[in-house]
Amino acid sequence: MNLYMVNITAELNDQKRKVDFNSYDMSVKELISMVNDNIIDIAPEYQRQFRWDDSRQSALIESIFLGIPVPSLFMATNNDGTWEVIDGVQRLSSIINFAADAISAARAKINRDIPLTLCELKKLESFNGLRFPDLPRSLQIDFLLKPIKITTLSDKSDKSVRFDLFERLNTGGIKLSDQEIRSCIYRGRFNDFIKALSENPSFNSVIKLSKSSENDGTKEELILRFFAYLNGRDKFEHSVVGFLNDYMESASRNFDYNNNERIFCRTFEELARLDHGIVKTRTRSVTSIILFEAVSVGAAEAIKEQDQINLDGFYQWVMNRDFNNLITGATNTKNRVNSRIEYCKNKFLEENV
Repeated sequence: MNLYMVNITAELNDQKRKVDFNSYDMSVKELISMVNDNIIDIAPEYQRQFRWDDSRQSALIESIFLGIPVPSLFMATNNDGTWEVIDGVQRLSSIINFAADAISAARAKINRDIPLTLCELKKLESFNGLRFPDLPRSLQIDFLLKPIKITTLSDKSDKSVRFDLFERLNTGGIKLSDQEIRSCIYRGRFNDFIKALSENPSFNSVIKLSKSSENDGTKEELILRFFAYLNGRDKFEHSVVGFLNDYMESASRNFDYNNNERIFCRTFEELARLDHGIVKTRTRSVTSIILFEAVSVGAAEAIKEQDQINLDGFYQWVMNRDFNNLITGATNTKNRVNSRIEYCKNKFLEENV
């Protein structure tokens, strides 16, 4: 075997060692019970993503009754032994919506008070208009004992592998953003911290988001980028996703909450004095991520040197050719990142003439 073949085989084996799976066949009743008892966790980021309409839910229930194989549910094992959903929240939520008790913890977790009424079934037409309690007891038991395939990623797998699998497998009806995936994986104090900061009035006054970006984790990702580039950009190479993942994992273990909250609040108090927020021109309705990074981190670094920053001429210098060269084209290089942040910092530190 030549050196090239040895290398690619070694690479494959190395990556495979990072992934450890287990497979199960579990009954519908067991699944509902595990959600009810908090053994299977449908994270808040997923709860609000239950969007299947009654027709699509009904089609899944019909398939289960008929014994037609449905795709496996993918779970990840947490350190405490509980499971969290990676892929299959629509299917699992539909099963709960149909068969869980009207008053149960499982039903509360999918935010559905009224159980599913079957509709638009093509094969089991006599089931249309019925809810689970309306079925004969024998059919209720038959459904509850139907097997569902479960594949679990064990806690031996590292967080980067878990993120990758969320990204690959989360292809259902509503695809989560990278930050929503991070919010599922890196849950804890730091995740709660950036969510709380996303409600900061000064921060919200300077960022301009599209309607679709207001509730998809974009705010939290902007705040993550602020802290990552402010505190850890020496570790940035080229992959922004990998850099942000690594920083969030690191911050989940070790983070100076008091000082970082203080610099965040002070930075956006100052930037809130801008007439139109962090945009290049008053006619721009959306804040560019690259512009946000450069301006916010540059402002924070300037504030560390002097408490108040100079905002005069902001909308002129963000249109400057030199600055635009730093935020267009191949933007994700270490030199470009450092240069545009330094450019903004120096502009904020300029004395008024």
